[in-house]
This record gives sequence, C-alpha cells and structure tokens, in this order.
Amino acid sequence: MTGNAFDALLAGVKTFLAGYGGEPARGFIEGIGWSMPPRLLAPRGLPCLAHLGRAAEIAGDDARPLVRLLRDRGHEFHWGQTYTAADFGHNFMDNYGWLEVFGTRGHFANEAMAGGFLILGPHIEYPDHHHVAEELYIPLTGGTAWRMGDGAFQPRAAGEVIHHASSVSHAMRTGSEPLLAFYLWRGGPLAARSTIGSQRA
Repeated sequence: MTGNAFDALLAGVKTFLAGYGGEPARGFIEGIGWSMPPRLLAPRGLPCLAHLGRAAEIAGDDARPLVRLLRDRGHEFHWGQTYTAADFGHNFMDNYGWLEVFGTRGHFANEAMAGGFLILGPHIEYPDHHHVAEELYIPLTGGTAWRMGDGAFQPRAAGEVIHHASSVSHAMRTGSEPLLAFYLWRGGPLAARSTIGSQRA
C-alpha cells in the first residue's frame, strides 16, 4: 500500500464525517482523536470488492468521493472477515467483508475507537447479532433494510445515522443493490467477534 492511498483514505473519512453534527453522531466523531500512528498492514483483497464499482454509482453525493477512492484503490488496503463459511455459508462469505481504517487492528492505531467500512453484496442477510461495543452505522448506499431488537426490518437511506446501543441485536438485509456502510465502535472490545442471535439490552 502506498502512503498516499493510506493518507487519502483517512482524510476522506474525516471529511465525510465532518458533515454529521447531530447526536449521537457528534459524540462519536468528537471522540475519535485524529492523531493516530499508522500501522503497516499487508494488502488483502476479498471477492466482495467486486461490488465497489456499483456502490460508487449509487452512493449518496456526500459519500461518492470516498466510495470512488475505495473503488479505485481498495486492493491496496487490508480487508477482513470475522466469520467463516461454517457460520453463514460460502455465498455470504463471497459477498461480505470489512475494512478497518482505524482501531486496534486497523491501518491507524486507535485503542478507544474503531472505524471502517462494511460491504454486503446483493440479496444477502447479515443475521441478528450483538456485541458489547456501542455502534454507529452510516450507510453510504441505499436499498438495504435494517432491524434492531424486536423490531421489523425497515429501509434505511444513504446518509442516515443508525445507532446500536451496547448489546442490542441488529441485522441487515440487502435487496438488488449492494450495501457499503461506514461504522464506528466504542465502549467495548474493539476487535471482538459479534455474538450471533438476538438479545435485548
């Protein structure tokens, strides 16, 4: 990975998040602390990167420059997967992945906050799961239905802020378009594997 791609990614994230001034987003963003030492990670691609081209076409206006950077230089970053085919099957794994920009395992070291991107391909359900860390999601693409707790799946628009309190279960279901979303985690183990299944706070 080149330094320019690395720095441009963090700068793009910072610029994008600057557009969110209301709560609860503001509390998360103000706690990031942008002076983070870089961490050398080897590039790692995944099959889900094939969806970045379409994501760049359908991303909201504010997110489009950032999504185009991922489309054009995504292969230079270290993408990960928490689960295996034994958990959700091969089709899910071929259409799922995340990129941690900063955090305890990201391209920038941060012990207090993790932030990065999630990709889900079309017609994929990420089933109910929960974790100790409090979470904020901002979808960069629309067309995905989200569920929290005992509620029903509800469509969420690109740019909408979705907040998951600690240990509250949530799920996502894509339709005919892929999902690219930005996430922030705080207040819990930042590299913990989510627990599958529903749980109330």
